Amino acid sequence: MIIVMHSDATEEEVESVVERLQSFGAEVSVSTEDGRTLVNGSIETLLQNEAPWDSFPGVEMVMPVVRGGRRVGREFKSANTAVVVGNAMIGDGELAVIAGPCAVESRDQLIDTARAVASTGATILRGDAFKPRTSPYTFQGLGKAGLEILAEARDLTGLPFVAEVIDPRDVELVSAYADMLRIGTRNMSNHALLKEVGRQPKPVLLKRGRAATVEEWIDAAEYVHSEGNPNIVLVERGIRGFDSSARNTLDITAVPVAQGITHLPVMVDPSHAAGRKDLVAALARAAVAVGADGVMIDVHPNPETALVDGAQALLPQEFASLMVDLNAIKAVIPE
Repeated sequence: MIIVMHSDATEEEVESVVERLQSFGAEVSVSTEDGRTLVNGSIETLLQNEAPWDSFPGVEMVMPVVRGGRRVGREFKSANTAVVVGNAMIGDGELAVIAGPCAVESRDQLIDTARAVASTGATILRGDAFKPRTSPYTFQGLGKAGLEILAEARDLTGLPFVAEVIDPRDVELVSAYADMLRIGTRNMSNHALLKEVGRQPKPVLLKRGRAATVEEWIDAAEYVHSEGNPNIVLVERGIRGFDSSARNTLDITAVPVAQGITHLPVMVDPSHAAGRKDLVAALARAAVAVGADGVMIDVHPNPETALVDGAQALLPQEFASLMVDLNAIKAVIPE
């Protein structure tokens, strides 16, 4: 349940509501949105009517935490949210472009790619130090050493970077290095991990699960927000279907649907949707045309030697060519 306080509510009025919720055994968090204090209490539905919440001094409204009352929902906040990532922005009306290799494999590989994408229009660098893989015998990432290489690339290029975190125990470590934490498709429903990244201050990039509905994807974002972190970006990366002509089916419809339901920025990852480099440019162009806040592109200097997802990675020069197309499309899309 979310209790929205009036903009002029006093600290004493907020504390009164908090104490009442705690008296029911609820876990309570307090945050601020649009100048209003929000009191979120994890409380059973049956207990929502146990106290006359609307009659408490300073209370403006009470919303159950269900689809119509999510803090990431349009009913809660009508204006679009812009998320700051280092010196970059996602959701401010400009095209955000995250680019880089799927995994950090070596210093030379990452630095070379970072310099290439920085010079041709990327706003945020990607590269993972921890990789969740289908097989336990494939490359799992360089761990802390990979994060150190990413931090060096940031110093050299000025690009902030996003890195995946796959274990709640690693959140503190990844957050200490990265400008943004990513929750991958396999972990969209890992509620313990969602809560943990919600408790740290860095923005969170949340990918849609392979078989998740749009509503389930947005509910996952609510888990992050409910722990106090409102800086969330959604990423559509394709869903599993019956057609095997591409790795996944890019659900381009999900972009405007999600933007209508939530105030969070929505990006598209055409690389993981396609799984094939020959489809990436077309899907990226479609993403910008449909109004996505940005795209996430795999780029690798030597895709044929890549340890992870080389088949979908663009060469730096191919990425540069794609950026020309994306900027041209963005220029004619109405605000």
